[in-house]
Amino acid sequence: MEKFNSIDDVLDFAINAEQNAVDFYNQLAENSKTEDMRFVFTSFAQEEINHKVRLTKIKKEGTFKIESKKITDLKISDYIADVQVTPNMTYQEALVVAMGNEKAAFKLYYDLAKNAETEEMRDIFLSLAQEESKHKLRFEIEYDEYVLREN
Repeated sequence: MEKFNSIDDVLDFAINAEQNAVDFYNQLAENSKTEDMRFVFTSFAQEEINHKVRLTKIKKEGTFKIESKKITDLKISDYIADVQVTPNMTYQEALVVAMGNEKAAFKLYYDLAKNAETEEMRDIFLSLAQEESKHKLRFEIEYDEYVLREN
């Protein structure tokens, strides 16, 4: 598990993770077969950019406000086999990969929160976990609406 010595270390880690997510979703958008798929993944890349900006602002200003709320978990990703990332993925496969990534990011931040050395670090990690949970829910809803309902 990553060791953090300061709030800045936590924020740098999270900012880097957000940039990795931006790159991932932009790659999915670039490889998308349809304009609808491209739009969905470009939108997620933009949302990750917004998170990166928010984290950078927190780091710069030194202020952080947590807004905790319960996020529904449809658990769809718990029952779907992993999919390899390929340039020719279907929309369904891309959604499965995205759900898995968001689930992994949630688990990472949640585990980091459990092991945080300060309350402030814990709150930041819990807030980040909550954001990742929201993303996973959005992908699960998309999967439910466009994959499960068609079958």
